[in-house]
Amino acid sequence: MSKENTIAKIKSSQYDEVMKKIYFTDEEVEKQKERYVKILDLFCSLYDSERDIRFFSAPGRTEVCGNHTDHNRGKVMAAAVNLDAVAAAGKNDENTVRVKSAEYDKVDVVDLADLTPHADEFGKSQGLIRGVCAGFKNRGYNVGGFDAATMTQVISGSGLSSSAAFEVLVGTVMNYLYNDGKVSAVEIAQIAQYAENVFFNKPCGLMDQMACSVGSFVKIDFKDTENPVIEPVDFDFASCGHRLCIVDTRANHADLTDEYAAIRLEMEKAASCFGKSALRDVDESEFASNLAMVREKAGDRCLLRGIHFYGENNRVERAVNALENKDFEGFKSVITESGFSSYMYNQNVFSAKQPLSQPVSVALAVSDYILRGKGAWRVHGGGFAGTIQAFVPENLLREYKDAMENLFGEGACYVLNIRPLGGTEIC
Repeated sequence: MSKENTIAKIKSSQYDEVMKKIYFTDEEVEKQKERYVKILDLFCSLYDSERDIRFFSAPGRTEVCGNHTDHNRGKVMAAAVNLDAVAAAGKNDENTVRVKSAEYDKVDVVDLADLTPHADEFGKSQGLIRGVCAGFKNRGYNVGGFDAATMTQVISGSGLSSSAAFEVLVGTVMNYLYNDGKVSAVEIAQIAQYAENVFFNKPCGLMDQMACSVGSFVKIDFKDTENPVIEPVDFDFASCGHRLCIVDTRANHADLTDEYAAIRLEMEKAASCFGKSALRDVDESEFASNLAMVREKAGDRCLLRGIHFYGENNRVERAVNALENKDFEGFKSVITESGFSSYMYNQNVFSAKQPLSQPVSVALAVSDYILRGKGAWRVHGGGFAGTIQAFVPENLLREYKDAMENLFGEGACYVLNIRPLGGTEIC
């Protein structure tokens, strides 16, 4: 298919229905069509364009409740958002995957004959691509070569899971090009986590990938990580009179992997006091009856992080129940309570290595000043640096956005929608 024909396909109205599910307004759909043409231009500048070129999208995600619970097989509430990563992709017959991201100079090249982890690819997108391909092969699915050009709105460090969106995007391309779309969203999320753990060398949980892959507003119970229980949450967020804001404090968290990893390890250390590998295997009442023992064997911070884990699991259930009962005031109360628990018990609002730098603390303090008794606010995602989340009444949105961008710069406050679709083929 010629480039001109592909552009005509993008600009036609036949894909407006699916694009509106992702981008929400007619105006935004038209803007996105221009973005898709730019991605096509990038593809055609790099690869042979006389072939079937298809377009795929994977969303960023927001963690609504359940901070640092997934890696100990806990519960989370999460949602896909309308900022996404998009790929133009076409098959090749070279048993090679090539991916060029508009945001980076290098074309990542992976030879599918070698799907083993490479230490020199840890922390690099090339490792994620290799890992996703390995995950498909390990599960018995088809793997084949393709060329792709990508462009993302899910900014790295924004707390919206740019790496998970990229992993899910690569998995979605492989799913539709070589597996007729038969690989489930849950399996793609599991493959993406495997890629990040083994080929990227980051000990993440499964929540980010699951929210990006599945889409919508969901509760996820990770008690059985091979078969997580995913339940949609029946709530029309557009009707509540609030907007979801993610504030990027624009602090560097590149050197904080050890602090993220310590949360999981310390929760597991608390669980080991009971002969278990994860806190989900320890009954909450048994944990509560043995606080002194846990403190003696594992230490204070392990104990506090354990208390946070059980509290968050309960808050996820309370938050879901509040939304399904149309009790948005109760929901906001739970979300703010979650934030205080992360600050006091999980202790992931600022780095102990950099105590004089506390941008997330500042964002939370100003949110408290503006939103107390009116909205909700909490640390978002991994913490230590990065982002916060806030539910802001529409009549306070301008004041709140101005305050955050006065502190952290223009564009630091994202006002988002909840996207009903996860990783998907567009056209």
